[in-house]
Amino acid sequence: MDLRDTLTLCLNDTPELRPDVGKLKVLIRELSSRQKSLTDRMMLMMEKYTHHLEELVDEKTAQLQVEKMKADKLLYRMLPMKVAEKLKRGEAVIAEWFDDVTIYFSDIVGFTNICSVSGPLQVVDFLNDLYTCFDGVIDSYDVYKVETIGDAYMVASGIPNRNGSKHSSEIADMALTLLHHIKTSRSALARHQVRSSYRAPHGSSLCGGSGTSNATLLFVRRYC
Repeated sequence: MDLRDTLTLCLNDTPELRPDVGKLKVLIRELSSRQKSLTDRMMLMMEKYTHHLEELVDEKTAQLQVEKMKADKLLYRMLPMKVAEKLKRGEAVIAEWFDDVTIYFSDIVGFTNICSVSGPLQVVDFLNDLYTCFDGVIDSYDVYKVETIGDAYMVASGIPNRNGSKHSSEIADMALTLLHHIKTSRSALARHQVRSSYRAPHGSSLCGGSGTSNATLLFVRRYC
């Protein structure tokens, strides 16, 4: 029985059912012993609020971490990791000199003719298919995709991560693998009459700075 029940009992329309003074004292004494003090109630409310606040903070922190990972993943697609980390710390990206670098350029033979007989969405879809295939290949080599401009595809080795004398062989092996994938994918790309030409000059390079490029590919980078 709580305080409300006791008051209801005292206000009963039938006087015989109302508690006498002695019984009422006993009921009030029992209620007083069960009631917590104002301080205890405040502490209990604070504990509940603190627990709820901790859960809310943990939830928001987890959401923030997920969004941060998405932002970092997007940034690492556009820039080398060490350059991205410097920019995140607010540091300037200083140009570096690389003594041993091989740079790969490729383009699509007859790309202008392909564009003249294809619609815009067909060209976009074609480039996405082709260079997404290329992106999957270069992940197996010590190379860095610099950028894509139209039908041009640019990859470098020995930069931004130095690899000694391996840069030439990495680019050469990568180029042969790309040609192999073009041949094996000929059936899928036959309607585009694809033939690829490529160049791979090597030597020294000055590298530094970053920017953006307008393209439709999934992985678009520019660091030169």
